[in-house]
Amino acid sequence: MLAYLFVVLAVLIRVLAGTGTFATLGFTPVGAALLFFGSRISRKNFWVPIALLIGSDIFLNYRVYHLPLTWDQMVVWAWYAVPCFLGMLMKNRVKPAYVVAGALSTSVSFFLVSNFAVWLAGYIPYERSLAGLANAYVQAIPFFRTGLESDLAFSILFFGCGALVDRAVRGYQGKHATV
Repeated sequence: MLAYLFVVLAVLIRVLAGTGTFATLGFTPVGAALLFFGSRISRKNFWVPIALLIGSDIFLNYRVYHLPLTWDQMVVWAWYAVPCFLGMLMKNRVKPAYVVAGALSTSVSFFLVSNFAVWLAGYIPYERSLAGLANAYVQAIPFFRTGLESDLAFSILFFGCGALVDRAVRGYQGKHATV
């Protein structure tokens, strides 16, 4: 249940930030929510957060930004499954080092995939060469920093909350098992 709550929270923050309700400056829990979801929920349900995030993308693009959907957006949609699968690798083995590694992998994979797609799509006029690709990555470094910070912070928060809830449930069950 907590995994669904974190995904809904991530989508709400993303939409509210996109509509100008408040500014997060790219500091969002999306990657961490997907990572946590993958560690807690069956793979057959990965479509739920992916569908919610695609829906928020469509809403923001058409109703807020007034931008058409482009094929490179679909690359990002496919990427939404990556943190879920990374989280799946942590199932029943959640440790601080794994959470940090998962958050780092989430940030780095998004940075590499999304900026490659932007460069390849050509909507931003980067030179069509390795130098142009390198320039696309360099220009995205400030966004990468924010993404990395938010993925780390929210992953630590979400997995920490998950561990506290698990501990509380085990304590509650232990108390009531002896009655």
